[in-house]
Order: sequence, then C-alpha cells, then structure tokens
Amino acid sequence: MTWLILYFALAVAVVGILSSTVFLGLALLGVIRFHQETRRQLRSVPDQTHLPPVSVLKPVHGLEARLKENIESFFRQDYPDYEILFAADEAEDSALEVVREVCARYPNIRSRILVTGTPWPNPVVHSFHCMAQAAANDILVTTDSDVEVSASYLREIVPPLLDPKVGMVTCVYRGKNVAGFWSGLTAIGMSVEMTAGVLVANLLEGMKFGLGPTTVVRKDSLASIGGYSALQGYIAYDFAIGDLIAAKGYRVVLSGHIIDHVVNQKSLQRMWQNQLRWAQSTRYSRPKGHFGSGLIFAMPYGLLGFAAAVLAGHWKIGVVLLGAAVLNRLAEAWLVGWTVVRDPKVLSAPWLYPLRDLLGFFVWFASYLNLRYVWRDSRFELKGTRIALRQTSSDSR
Repeated sequence: MTWLILYFALAVAVVGILSSTVFLGLALLGVIRFHQETRRQLRSVPDQTHLPPVSVLKPVHGLEARLKENIESFFRQDYPDYEILFAADEAEDSALEVVREVCARYPNIRSRILVTGTPWPNPVVHSFHCMAQAAANDILVTTDSDVEVSASYLREIVPPLLDPKVGMVTCVYRGKNVAGFWSGLTAIGMSVEMTAGVLVANLLEGMKFGLGPTTVVRKDSLASIGGYSALQGYIAYDFAIGDLIAAKGYRVVLSGHIIDHVVNQKSLQRMWQNQLRWAQSTRYSRPKGHFGSGLIFAMPYGLLGFAAAVLAGHWKIGVVLLGAAVLNRLAEAWLVGWTVVRDPKVLSAPWLYPLRDLLGFFVWFASYLNLRYVWRDSRFELKGTRIALRQTSSDSR
C-alpha cells in the first residue's frame, strides 16, 4: 500500500508539472498576442486635437501607503482635457486632507470632491455611481487610490473607446511592494501569476472581465447594463462590469499600458486574508477557470514529486521533477513579470516567484473551504459573488 501511494503521488506530480508547462506555453502565446495588440494600440493613438475629454473617478478611504504620490501621478497626465473627481464615504476621512493639498498644487486641472456615504453594500461602487452622475464627460476612467501611473496613462488607455464597438478598456499592473517580505509575495503574484492568468484568458476567449485598478467605460456602454446600480452588491465588481458589458455585445479591450499597484501588507495575517478573499471572489466569479487553476502551479507538484521519489528510492527522478518545477516558475516570471510588466524584482530576487507559486497553491486550496468572511465590518459578509447583510451583527462564525 505504501508503494502504491508513493507511485500515485509521483504520477500526480508528473501530471501537475506537465499541466503547468502547458500553461507556460499558453502564457508565451498570450505574451506574443499582448505585444502585438500593444503595438497596434500605440500606432492608433490620435493626436492632441482628436483625444476626447475624460473624467477620472477616484474613490479614497484613509491614509493609504504613498497616497500623495499616487494621487499626484494623475495630475501629471500628458492629456489635453480631463477632470478628476474624488469621493469619500465621510467628510472627516483622513485621505481628503491629502487630496485637497494635491488639488491645490494643480489649479489648472479641474477637480471635485464628493462625500457619498455608504448606502450600498459595496461602498466603492456607490462612490463610482455618485461620481459618474457628477462627471462632465462621456468617458469615465475608474481607478483605485492605491494606483500610481505614468504621464502617458490617459493618452494610451482612452483611444480604444473611440471605436463604438468597444465598451470597456482595462489593463494589467505590476505589484509595487512598499511594506516588506509578505507584501512582496503579493506584489510578485500580481506581476506574474495574475498577469499570466489574464493574458491566457485574453488568448483563449478574449477579455470578458475588468481589472479593478483601472476600467474605462463610455456612459452609453455603462447605461446598457443599468449603470453602477447593477453592481452594488458585487464584491468582484471589476469582474462583473466587464462580464455584463461583454454580454451586451461590446468588446472589452486589454490595454497595453502597465500601471503600478501599491501593495502594503505588513503581516502574514493581512496578506493571507487579502489573498484568500480575492481567491474566493474569483472562485465564485469564474468557477471553472478557478478550479482549473489548481493545475497551473508548478512548485507544489515539484515538491510532491521530489518527496515521493526520494521515499521510493529514486532520488534522481525527484531532483529532476523539482528542478523542472523551479525552472518552469523562473521562466514564467521572466516571460510575464519582466517582458510584459517590467517588474525589477523578477531580476533582483528571482527566488520570490517560486515561493509565491507555492503560497498561491495553498491560497487556491483554502478558497474551497467553507469559511465565512466579514466584509468591511460586522454588518456584512461575503456570499458567493455578492456582499450580503449578516443575519445578526453578533454572528461571528
């Protein structure tokens, strides 16, 4: 029985390494397509006189890491005509002092601050709803407060929406670690694991979802799904808006522009909670894809194969399997994390992504456990793709 278990484990390890290698091949094709589409997008950027005015919608909440730098990057856009709207849940939100300071330094850029309250389960979506109603322009750029962008950001992400068949634009991002080791694992996962998944999805079925740090829509495509009101109960509203817009017959375009997503998770507990919440939202938003992602990891299968082979007396086979897994992850890190998003950590700390790959597998596995998570405070919890009011505020199971 022991030998049977060991050889079964070896078989599972071989299958896992082969499946992760197939995924690496798909990622390569996804990268090639991404670069082709990026070159095509850059060639089609119009001159200043043909760039439409846009409204940038940015919700804020508390003093996040690098908040001032993140906000200021949006005031430094090489773009002829845009406004920036900010929204906070409460007038006393500490982020608003930073917002006012930055706005005052750029009086040539139109800006407004809204205080929206939190009447919807997802306060971010309600902020977007309020800002969209107040926006002066037809094109809406929604972006998180923990995002930093280059001066060419608007110039590169807006033009695809000049095509009336395009209903939304979104873009991938690299993780920018500002808080140490645990935060670094999340950041490298954003740069490589998340980006690879997006590129493969774009290759196989086209974009049918959005990515929260940036989504760009026209008011007509937004209205076709019922506006932001249709998203008020979703936790993964970024996925939902792209899914709903694509269902209405519009194209969703993956921009070639790369942005920085600031990551500030200082502890293992905070990192784990965030990772698990994201994984669970993906599990419910894309159940088949999420289930299949259990086969795209390499390190767990490499370690399983190494342990099983050594115990079975075939240590050379174990070394080969583990080596194949490590090389697989290093190749994916370079292919996606460097040639696409240009994350310098891929070159300076190449060991990070194999470690992140192992962590990612445990997060994926834990996403299938029957755990309940509080959302925002004791009033709400996550149920599938939705945020639901808890039965009682004292329920802490």
